[in-house]
This record gives sequence, C-alpha cells and structure tokens, in this order.
Amino acid sequence: MFDGIGFMELLLIGVLGLVVLGPERLPVAVRSISGWIRAMKKMANSVKDELEQELKIEQLHTDLKKAESQGLKNLAPELQDSIDQLKQAAQSVNRPYQVEDVPSAKETPAKDAPTIETSSTDSAKSDKPNG
Repeated sequence: MFDGIGFMELLLIGVLGLVVLGPERLPVAVRSISGWIRAMKKMANSVKDELEQELKIEQLHTDLKKAESQGLKNLAPELQDSIDQLKQAAQSVNRPYQVEDVPSAKETPAKDAPTIETSSTDSAKSDKPNG
C-alpha cells in the first residue's frame, strides 16, 4: 500500500499528526481517512470488475460475429465455447421467469376463481327482482 513510504516517513507523519491534531482528534482523523481509502478501493474494484465484464461481453460479441460469418458451422473450439456460453446465459435468464410464472399462474386462478364467481353470482342474484 505504501510503496514509496518507509517506516521513518510513516513515523514522522504520525508524530506530526499527533502534534497538529492532538491526542483527542487524531484517532477520529485516522478513522475517517481510512474510511475514505476503503471507499476509494471499493469504487476502484467495482470499476475494474465492470470493465472486465464489458471486455468479456465485447469478446463474446466479436466471437458471435465470427461464428455468424462462418454460418455457425465448422467453428473453432473457442468460438464454439463462446456460443455455448451465450446459450447458457440465455437459458439461465429465461429459467427464473418460467419457474416463477408457472406455479403462480396455477395457484392464482384456483384461489381467486371462487371469490370472483361467488361475487359475480351474488351480484347477479341481487340484481334480479324478487317476485
């Protein structure tokens, strides 16, 4: 972390901080500075991860273009791997929606149907004149 700073420099910074800030405010200042450093590291790591993901997506896109130009036949192994990754990603995106929609679609009409039918028959009975 401190590549260009040696032990003597850190000791000098600590002594100067103690003299300038005093023993009461120095721990608070160290905590806040360490918090800023932690936040900057998190932000840098998230930007790095996003860039790596974008580069991977771009590589998959170029591989897909190459595969399309070859007619998706007689592909190189790395192009076939990219196509397989894209297919798996598409299936994993579609799977959660299929799993959630099917049970909820079966359960919802079974539970709601009697209340809707009874309310419509009740309203139909109340609309008819007695007599």
